[in-house]
Amino acid sequence: MSSRRAASSRVEPTSEATLITEESIYGTVLVGGMIVASGPLQATSWETFLSVVGTVIVFWAAHMYAGAIARSGRSADGMGLGAAIRRSFRSSLGFLTSALLPCVILLLGATRVVPDALAIWTALWLGVVILGVIGYRIFALRGESWMVRILGCLGTAAFGLAMIVLKALIH
Repeated sequence: MSSRRAASSRVEPTSEATLITEESIYGTVLVGGMIVASGPLQATSWETFLSVVGTVIVFWAAHMYAGAIARSGRSADGMGLGAAIRRSFRSSLGFLTSALLPCVILLLGATRVVPDALAIWTALWLGVVILGVIGYRIFALRGESWMVRILGCLGTAAFGLAMIVLKALIH
C-alpha cells in the first residue's frame, strides 16, 4: 500500500468520509429506481416524492437495524447494542443524504415550480451527477491519480445512467 493510502486510512472519519460511502451509492441508485418505477404508473412529482421518501426511510431503517444487530452480535468486537446503533447510524447517513437533492427537485415539480416531467427527469440526471461525484471523491480520498478518479467517477455514474436507460425503455 502506498504511503498516501496508508496515511489516509488512519485519518479519523470526516463528515465527507461519513457521507461518501457505499450507502450513498446504494441510496442514490434506490432513489433512481423508485423514480423509474413510478414512471409506468404515470405518477406525478408529488406521488413520486412520497414514494421515494417512504422507500428510502424504510430501506435506511432496515439497513441501520441490520447493521446494529450484526455489529452487536459479534463477540470479538465487544460492542454493546447502544454503540452498535450509533455506529450503524453514522455509517448509514449517506443513505438518507443521497435522497435529499433529488427529493428537492421532485418537490419543485410537486409545487408546480417546474413541470412534473422536468422535475422527474432532472432528479434522475441529478442522481447520475451525484453518483459521479461520489465515485470521484471515493478515489480522491484514497489518494488515487486523477485518471483513476475519472474512471471511478464514470464507473459509479454508470449506475445512474442505467436507471435513465431503464426509464427510456419503459416509456
